[in-house]
Amino acid sequence: MFILHLFPQNNNYLEYIIEMTKKVITRFAPSPTGFLHIGGARTALFNWLFAKHHNGEFLLRIEDTDRKRLTEGAVDAIFEGLNWLGIDHDGEAVSQYERRDRHAEVAKELLAQGNAYYCYCSTEELAEMRERAKAEGRSIGYDGTWRDRDPSEAPKDVRPVVRFKSPNIGQTTIKDQVQGDVVVDNTELDDMILLRADGSPTYMLSVVVDDHDMGVTYVIRGDDHLTNAARQTQLIEAIGWALPVYAHIPLIHGPDGAKLSKRHGALGVEAYRDMGYLPSAIKNYLLRLGWSHGDDEIISEEEAILWFDLNGIGKSPSRFDFAKLENMNGLYIREKESNKTLVDICRPIIEKSLNRNLTEHEVSLLINAMDEFKPRAKNINELAASTLFLFTSRPLMMNDKAEKILSSDAKAILAELIPLLETSKSWDISTLEADIKAFSEEKAIKLGNIAQPIRASLTGSNVSPGIFDILVWLGKEESLNRLKDQTN
Repeated sequence: MFILHLFPQNNNYLEYIIEMTKKVITRFAPSPTGFLHIGGARTALFNWLFAKHHNGEFLLRIEDTDRKRLTEGAVDAIFEGLNWLGIDHDGEAVSQYERRDRHAEVAKELLAQGNAYYCYCSTEELAEMRERAKAEGRSIGYDGTWRDRDPSEAPKDVRPVVRFKSPNIGQTTIKDQVQGDVVVDNTELDDMILLRADGSPTYMLSVVVDDHDMGVTYVIRGDDHLTNAARQTQLIEAIGWALPVYAHIPLIHGPDGAKLSKRHGALGVEAYRDMGYLPSAIKNYLLRLGWSHGDDEIISEEEAILWFDLNGIGKSPSRFDFAKLENMNGLYIREKESNKTLVDICRPIIEKSLNRNLTEHEVSLLINAMDEFKPRAKNINELAASTLFLFTSRPLMMNDKAEKILSSDAKAILAELIPLLETSKSWDISTLEADIKAFSEEKAIKLGNIAQPIRASLTGSNVSPGIFDILVWLGKEESLNRLKDQTN
């Protein structure tokens, strides 16, 4: 049974000083079983920010020990996701599998010290052990059959595993920076396997050895690892190494309070990229998903690095909300990202749609026009799509609403307007606005009844930036040709 106490932070001042003067080294250690999901991205972000805040190091380790669970392309997906988010790691990424000989070496040291032992139980014996425990209402963990037996009694036909000789009396306490003191009764933790029968190391051993060898001083991860922390603490203390500082973050839940799943948004980071979310908006949203700094909602990367600490992490699970993420993304598009950055992100999408590259003139035009497009966009895909009319070859395809706008009466208005525009003294916003307003007054036609057919003709849509901006962006010749396409 876990017992959570309110964390008596800094009870021992000397211990606190020693702890806080250690160089901060954090790590992100995903398993390559699929994409970099949103929860993993938040864990990486918290580790990265904490290291940056303390001028420390953020390391990356791929926990690929379990070869059966490896997914093709998963490692590349992890690197790609972190790179897209702008979460850079220090040094080379570590492959846990490639360090398996070092892990086995430590297990053998534990054997030599008497802190581990060979277990010769067969698969059938272990299954019977579990069934007896169930029937008697006991824990179904390993019962220590070979803990103190003489190896001379070992059967000849069974390849042994190596088990850790876990303390079976007393308690193990995890001094957690988020959860407080977490106390675990040692009778709840059985003798875990360190080396399998084939000699390969288990995850629990590998994590402890790698964290030590990599110099990790802070382990910041999901609170689903609390049980692992108790086991790992026992193992670290048995070896005689210094314990890292633990901080276990509450998991992300869906809007309904249930564990986050694909239906809630537990997708890969690349899926959010493909849906048109900005990495800056994703990071800001994830930062606020379980961490707070007063009432601040919009937090720049520089502010996040300056402010981030473990005290700001809440103890309750946070809820993923697509609507809030969408709102934040729209805000970043409108207010936080430069026009050039937005064009750089949109450009591949636009060029793919056009099946050609934009010219430098078109890129320059788009940068200058972006202020008029971004207020209407909630994501990058919408933003890119809204600009396509600028670069699409004639004749334009009309959407359904544009088709309705371009009635016979509307086309008759355009036919009368075109000669006026052809003789316009100057093709700039103020002149065009004055000419069209004069035409509106002369013909006693509401300006909206003129503007809407112009918009539809120029863009193929019923929604766009202001028509006078569009006329200038397209230029006189292209604008007149698009209007004439609808009157011929």
